[in-house]
Amino acid sequence: MGVNAPLNRKLRMGLIGGGQGSFIGRVHATAGVLDNRAALVAGALSSDPERSKASAGDYDIPLDRAYTSYKEMAATEAKRADKVDFVSVATPNHTHFEIAKTFAEAGINVICDKPLTFDLKQAEELLAVVKKTGVVFGVTHNYTGYPLVRQAREMIQNGELGEINAVRAFYIQGWLRTRLESDNQKQAAWRTDPAKSGIAGCFGDIGTHAYNLGRFITGLIPDQISCQLKIFEAGRALDDYGTAMIKYSNGALGTVTASQISHGRENDLFIEVDGTKGALEWHQEEPNKLIVRKNGDAHKIYTRNGGPYLGAMAGKSSRLPAGHPEAFFEAFANVYTAVYDDIINRETGKTSGGVNTLYPNVFDGVDGMNFITQCVASSQAGAGWVSLKHEACRS
Repeated sequence: MGVNAPLNRKLRMGLIGGGQGSFIGRVHATAGVLDNRAALVAGALSSDPERSKASAGDYDIPLDRAYTSYKEMAATEAKRADKVDFVSVATPNHTHFEIAKTFAEAGINVICDKPLTFDLKQAEELLAVVKKTGVVFGVTHNYTGYPLVRQAREMIQNGELGEINAVRAFYIQGWLRTRLESDNQKQAAWRTDPAKSGIAGCFGDIGTHAYNLGRFITGLIPDQISCQLKIFEAGRALDDYGTAMIKYSNGALGTVTASQISHGRENDLFIEVDGTKGALEWHQEEPNKLIVRKNGDAHKIYTRNGGPYLGAMAGKSSRLPAGHPEAFFEAFANVYTAVYDDIINRETGKTSGGVNTLYPNVFDGVDGMNFITQCVASSQAGAGWVSLKHEACRS
């Protein structure tokens, strides 16, 4: 792949978060440079100034661009002739808003981890900032980057499944079966803390991925939702299990089930879609296979980069020959490279952004926050039906 031809250089990437011991920060850094279209040149890697500086060497970031805070970084980078083209925000939920807003207002493009913000109000304000500044804003719902997820989306867009009647999305984990947060396990501690995670636990962390996957693949517009959230581990402050039913505007029904207390389950995100002409099924733990079914026909297994039956979108999203597994990092990188195309469009005066982009954008981020908010509202009302309509849910 290589450098970006219209700019004749690599994009300059900045990283917020990702200090020593971080998982998701390293994922962002790896995905961002995987296709040789960007170089990581600056960062504010930790809220601890000393740790931020000490982490710079892990990413080959020069010390003069290893900042002690994101505010220092935004102010300094905005004045440089070789300023960063975008920043990746890889920090806990409650910090996303201020960081993303600061860089967007400085005219710097943003790629932010999900959920977008701490609450819906912040998400809506951030959407207004993005609209005003015109920056490109991506949200790393990374599972949308898998080639066969994009194949499923293209098949539905082309009408191969007919009218969509039902969507069933699941994200099942087991790592919080016990209260790891009681031992200050880093990943568990902030995810189960309402002051850092927001109003939802499991549903905010992984339920949003399952919901977003259904939205991305089908394009259906949500109308109403009924949700029941549950805390099974006594003493835990936020939900660790939940299920929701969704009514879509075309009359279809959807379900989202998320768990972090199911023994032996790791990252079992999967989705099933039923249409009038056929059905499909995809599993994140076996991402290079897509099952397609039609009554009276033999079941079909589509493989990534497997042949001419695949659409252009899936083909462009594959890097390796068939039979060589591609997975998490590559899918993450596919989201990045789609954002890069729009950043280049913006830099060269072409149209960029909008509601419908291949990568999850700020509208999708607000949609996810609206989903979380209304799930909690419904659960508190005894699983009563509440509206899921929002500006961000437009087709």
